[in-house]
Amino acid sequence: MLRSLEIRDMLIIDHLSLEFQAGLNVLTGETGAGKSILLDSLGFVLGWRGRAELVRSGAKQGEVTACFEIPSGHNAQKVLDEAGIPYSDEELILRRVNSADGRKTAWINDRRASGEVLRALSETLVELHGQHDDRGLLNPRGHRKMLDAYGGLESRVAKTSEAWRALSAAQKTLLAEEAHLADLREEEDFLRHSVEELDALSPVAGEEAELDTRRRQLQAATRVADDVTKARDAIGGQGAEALIVNALRWLEDSATQLDGTFDRGIEALTRALNELSEGQSEIESALDGLRFNPGELEDCEERLFAIRALARKHGVLADDLAAHADELRKRLVALDQGAGNIGALKRALEEAQAAYEDAANALSAARKAAAKKLDTAMAKELAPLKMERAVFETQFNEIDGGPEGSDDVVFTVATNPGAPSGALNKIASGGELSRFLLALKVCLTSGTKGITMIFDEIDRGVGGATADAVGRRLAALAAEGQVLVVTHSPQVAALGGHHWRVEKRIQDGSTLSTVVPLAAEDRVDEVARMLSGDRITNEARAAAKTLLAG
Repeated sequence: MLRSLEIRDMLIIDHLSLEFQAGLNVLTGETGAGKSILLDSLGFVLGWRGRAELVRSGAKQGEVTACFEIPSGHNAQKVLDEAGIPYSDEELILRRVNSADGRKTAWINDRRASGEVLRALSETLVELHGQHDDRGLLNPRGHRKMLDAYGGLESRVAKTSEAWRALSAAQKTLLAEEAHLADLREEEDFLRHSVEELDALSPVAGEEAELDTRRRQLQAATRVADDVTKARDAIGGQGAEALIVNALRWLEDSATQLDGTFDRGIEALTRALNELSEGQSEIESALDGLRFNPGELEDCEERLFAIRALARKHGVLADDLAAHADELRKRLVALDQGAGNIGALKRALEEAQAAYEDAANALSAARKAAAKKLDTAMAKELAPLKMERAVFETQFNEIDGGPEGSDDVVFTVATNPGAPSGALNKIASGGELSRFLLALKVCLTSGTKGITMIFDEIDRGVGGATADAVGRRLAALAAEGQVLVVTHSPQVAALGGHHWRVEKRIQDGSTLSTVVPLAAEDRVDEVARMLSGDRITNEARAAAKTLLAG
């Protein structure tokens, strides 16, 4: 509910502060007094599109502040939560400033906010209805949602949306699997050849490093074997060993003739012969290690190069070839099982399609039942508004299925029986349209609480008993919420629970607009003025009192 509205330096308003109440709030005044400026200012703080130039002439900036009361669970709280804006005490304060250079800045509860958030919030706070309002009842894109709300079909819509999401997921999964299977089929020959090639080679992790080490050993062995053999021969029986043996024999023969002269020399040569024998044994062992099958190096290199070639071919590390082979086998298994998977996914899609169609058909049937009820309710509402010959009809057009079903819903009207029906704003005249909108709003908002509705001269073009019927329906709407009405009809004004008069005044050579709350006696004069014009007669006052007595 809108509790207060404060306007500074907007158009021809210098400073205005208004306190609104629940129920029916009426604003009256002569044509041109500035009633529309109030709506322009309210629309500005709510982020609606409006006049480009709003700042009062000579002022640096204009400012509008609106205070709303939002009970717990109000839809506005969801918008605030999503925007990360704190709120408390069931109070919401919107403030928006328009600089003279055209810059606009908004705050929500003293927190800077974007125009997008402001507009999303305003949709939960206020509804504006007028003869040419295209944001609400006249916009066919919202008719289906209105019908769903009227019929209490939110749970059916949610079930249909859930079925649609399941159907979409099943379609997406099937398409992805079919695309994946098609890709596998395109590379089937490559997969099978690669698996055969890898299986034939059977590489294992770590094998490349082992082969590379062995290859280096074999290459080194080839290079050093000849030198080691020469070294062995040099100290063997035909080399140093034979020379030392001969030397010992000669010295030992000489030692028999010279006692002790060669003993130390003989001992040294004996030790040398023993060391030489040990060295020869080690060299022989080394030669045994260097001996290999000449084909081993060739085999080693062939396998090493084959492993490295496959690793390059598949773009993986040599140690990962075995794991890569397993992955290729899995893809072949998926290819072989693909037809069965596709069949299962198609059956799942068929089940999801059937579930969605059941939900959509049930929703469509419920909508048509709600539409019949709405059409009947509208006929009852139109009769007191002197439109008993008009025919309101909720029309259905079948469309492609979606998350909200397969119905396109449009509210249509024929102003006379037998006449062609069409969109509300295309068929009805200004006065008729006003009454249609009012009747529709009465039907659609039955039982709705906590909403602020604004009607801008919706009673234009009607008078007498019809205007009284309009006023009583506005009062009925206000009984469960808050209604603000800009009106020229005395019958409507008399039914208001709270009454303000908008008037102009001249101050310092400038025209300014102000709003005056009316007490009981002032209301008599204002309603009398609306009945008789500038000259208020006793008869007009008497008629005004009768209207106010209701």
